[in-house]
Amino acid sequence: MPWSIRIGRIAGIDLKLHFTFALILMVGALQWGVPHGPRGAFFGVLLVSLLFVCVVLHELGHALMARRFGIPTRDITLLPIGGVAQLERTPEDPRQELWIAAAGPVVSAVLAAVLFGATALVLGATSAGLTGEETVRTLLTQPSLPTLLAWLAGANATMALFNLLPALPMDGGRIFRAALSLRLGAERATTIAAGTGQVLAVGMGLFGILQGHVGLALIGLLVFMSAGRERAEVAARRVLTTLRVEDAYNKHALVLVPGDRLSRVVEYLLSSPQSDFAVVLGEWLLGVLTRERILQALRREGPDTYVSGLMQRDVPRIDAAATLEDARRLMGERRTGIVAVYRDDVFLGLLGVADLSEALAVASAVSRHPGAGGGGVQQAA
Repeated sequence: MPWSIRIGRIAGIDLKLHFTFALILMVGALQWGVPHGPRGAFFGVLLVSLLFVCVVLHELGHALMARRFGIPTRDITLLPIGGVAQLERTPEDPRQELWIAAAGPVVSAVLAAVLFGATALVLGATSAGLTGEETVRTLLTQPSLPTLLAWLAGANATMALFNLLPALPMDGGRIFRAALSLRLGAERATTIAAGTGQVLAVGMGLFGILQGHVGLALIGLLVFMSAGRERAEVAARRVLTTLRVEDAYNKHALVLVPGDRLSRVVEYLLSSPQSDFAVVLGEWLLGVLTRERILQALRREGPDTYVSGLMQRDVPRIDAAATLEDARRLMGERRTGIVAVYRDDVFLGLLGVADLSEALAVASAVSRHPGAGGGGVQQAA
């Protein structure tokens, strides 16, 4: 995710922190520091930090359950509104998605139960002589160990319950979609779950605006947009599954040879829409030079540099008969924007993210045309 920095690795998964996380730390410091001074500010920062430790554990629940089904997690990113576990791919089996989605709220519920129990134990030892009202007032307003435990317990309980709302892309929405998919199929289930999520998001946003809760209104907006992306993602997957790699790769691409210099590549960049170039020797693919590498090399090395020393040699390969969805999945797993297309052992060309987007746009347009028959989508390429 852009604007995020890697702060560590847990269970083999990169842990990243979005730069806006500093804002929530400042809010915590101000909320408790204004009435209680430096001690309160420290308490606020500690409370927010421990809360996000709980968020990491919630996301780890998703990630470790996904790992049980053979689905790796790219990273976990902490944001001011929570965390995001980025899976390498979406589970194809609805039962797997159900278990993965449910794992996070289960972790939060267990944490809430443990923390509520710890709060009761600590209060029993420290609140002798206080009335119930005084105890509650202390928990809500005074920096202390019982207050820390009580706030963390309440936050985890809220996290578990809030995430169970049947609104995509929240955990409850994924559980809802998975249950519907068992009977209706993934696309229909996603349409229903995304629509439900957007209705709930509108209600959440209106309530937040009317009550002056800016954070709730912002969450409603994010849920609304994310639900729309979930619907678009499933529709794209359906279209890309009908198209073959051999129909979408650039069959008339310009190619380079090891003896070419960057000056030749610059000419190609300026005179054609192509941005990625195969470096070949006869019929053999030696590597790929991407636009990003070209620009970096121009700044560092200059136009007289040979392409053979700059090319990316480890290029994922895919068979021409594979679907475009297979190609997109491969790109996601290998974290690359380009793959080499082969038929048997013969190199045919390159397929990039731009080719996928173009094929999807054309196929979607053809499928919406009133005259398109059952094979309209397949004819688009």
